[in-house]
Amino acid sequence: MMLTPTMQRCVLHWGEMASRWGVSRSVAQIHALLFLSPEPLTAEDIAATLALARSNVSVSLKELQSWDLVHVTHVLGDRRDYFHARKDIWEVLTTIMDGRKKRELDPTVHLLRDCVNEAKRDADTPEPVKERIASMLEFLEELSTWYEQVRGIPRPTLIKLMRMGARVAKVAGN
Repeated sequence: MMLTPTMQRCVLHWGEMASRWGVSRSVAQIHALLFLSPEPLTAEDIAATLALARSNVSVSLKELQSWDLVHVTHVLGDRRDYFHARKDIWEVLTTIMDGRKKRELDPTVHLLRDCVNEAKRDADTPEPVKERIASMLEFLEELSTWYEQVRGIPRPTLIKLMRMGARVAKVAGN
């Protein structure tokens, strides 16, 4: 696949940003390429276009599939796997946010609940530390609840809320 200079900039930037978020640069570049590509691509096409090792592409595609961002499709008469990404940016971002919540936030909430319960029986942990752990848990539980509620808002309503910006605070009475 030939990338225009604009496409190259987008793919490279997506990779740079992802590395700041703790995601492999090549995984993100492959995702960006598939997101921009009008047609599904084979792993060989991806490797050639991005000048990546075929093994790196395979591992990266597996990771993208585990995140439910990339899917396999087939072409009649061709035994190779073709890969395509979700094209709706809202679906992409909510899928990423859902995955991060599941992989990062939920385990942290679980651990903090255990720590709060354990701290009740722990005379050695200072009270201010116990309070900080409990407040961290409370905050993350509130964040998780808020996320679940926002996640259930229909997209047109969510767009309206986003466009309202700070005016939402006035509606809330602040």
